[in-house]
Amino acid sequence: MIERLNTQQGREIAYESLNGDEPRIVFLGGFKSDMEGSKAIHLRDWAQAEGLAFTRLDYSGHGISSGAFEDGCIGDWADDARAVIEAMPGDVVLVGSSMGGWISLLLARQMPERVAGMVTIAAAPDFTEDSMWAGFDDAQKQELEREGKVALPSDYGEPYIITKRLIEEGRKTLVLRDPLELPFPVRFLQGTADEDVDVSVAMRLLEHAQGYDMRLTLVDGADHRFSDDACLALITQSIKEVLAAAG
Repeated sequence: MIERLNTQQGREIAYESLNGDEPRIVFLGGFKSDMEGSKAIHLRDWAQAEGLAFTRLDYSGHGISSGAFEDGCIGDWADDARAVIEAMPGDVVLVGSSMGGWISLLLARQMPERVAGMVTIAAAPDFTEDSMWAGFDDAQKQELEREGKVALPSDYGEPYIITKRLIEEGRKTLVLRDPLELPFPVRFLQGTADEDVDVSVAMRLLEHAQGYDMRLTLVDGADHRFSDDACLALITQSIKEVLAAAG
């Protein structure tokens, strides 16, 4: 059943939670995706069959939560996820896809006492700076400054509207510049055919983060969606490993 949570920032966040064995699995989706995506639904059904506590959510401006996508930024969406987690008891295992991987890393920094483990899928930390801003040409940077936004083509539908606020606020939430402690079991998953997040990003994350149980798995030929049957099976297997290691 879809529930609603009103945050301190005045946003209404839609989410679904299943009761079960803890720590609770929390799925955090990607940029402009929602909780009806194939990975979110697969994990919801799998967790229900396994009797595991599970939560999925829509950030503000995504799916059926309140707000407009263009008004949001990384910090807002991390706050949305944190509000949902704080409304529930117990530890969590964060499962972050693409941007959700970045948000997972932010939450691990903000609320380490609640995070028992993590699985990331094509994690895209710092992408507003290292991918978007770094990839803009002079004309796009001037348009962003002049108009406050710029449109980028997308393989997933309508163009992405990238706002000046998204870029500037993103610089306050970077995780690959300062120490990143991950003191719990972590599994990073990455496809070699991912055209949105290069394998080098996964390698940089593995080398930069500090933890006692971190592993990176590269899947030959897997793309950014990472949602065929083999990839979905790898995600659930990775969560099982993290749950077992977390005790």
